[in-house]
Amino acid sequence: MKLVMKIIISPAKKMVKTDSFLPRSQPVFLNKAEELIAFLRERDFEQLSEIWQASPAITREGQRQLADFNSAKATVPAIATYSGIQYQYMAADLFTERALDYSQQHLRILSGLYGVLRPFDAVCPYRLELKNKMIGFRDYSLYHFWGSLIHDELFKDDQVVINLASKEYARVVKPYLKSDERMITIDFLEKRAQGYKTIGTHAKMSRGEMTRFICENQIKTPEELQAFSDFSYKFDVSVSDDNTYVFKTDFDFKRK
Repeated sequence: MKLVMKIIISPAKKMVKTDSFLPRSQPVFLNKAEELIAFLRERDFEQLSEIWQASPAITREGQRQLADFNSAKATVPAIATYSGIQYQYMAADLFTERALDYSQQHLRILSGLYGVLRPFDAVCPYRLELKNKMIGFRDYSLYHFWGSLIHDELFKDDQVVINLASKEYARVVKPYLKSDERMITIDFLEKRAQGYKTIGTHAKMSRGEMTRFICENQIKTPEELQAFSDFSYKFDVSVSDDNTYVFKTDFDFKRK
């Protein structure tokens, strides 16, 4: 059966340099990333702090990243550079070779700077979120800057996208969905005293686990996702629909 899906995840603020993997490809929208970097390099400390909404220490680190940014010398792939909770639980360094190959073909990381990344695209550490206000730039909003480009790249070969990204990043895709395209958002709910709720940190952990589940099992259809059971999750067909898959659990995350 032909694989027909893409999977989207969010980036992480924290980025590290590692030699776990070597890059295999270049970002699709590298020219647009260079345009954003050129603009940010023209900003002074106070302007960058306002754009990034960052503390002085983080702004200084961001300035160092801007000074060091050199796409021609990027030697680390995206999948090994991001270091947030979702990436820790995805644990790409433990992927089989088949899972890594699958991820390069089907997994996509959304990015305020690069737009969309394949796991083995060579990247440089940077600081830029989609929600950042680009004060002084020709496009105040990065959502406007990217427009339909990210959507078009995701759906150019496939008609189904599995959304494991945050609302901030999924928002750059959703407005451009066509009637024959399907984006399935995955919701993770856990039992609390007030009922089933989404808990941010635990949802990030769960997105990472599901990403690994998809890649390791070479998932071919959305229906196969319903077998996901990490953290004792069960697919709840009664509250799910064609565009939203809801997984519920009674798992005690305090034990992790």
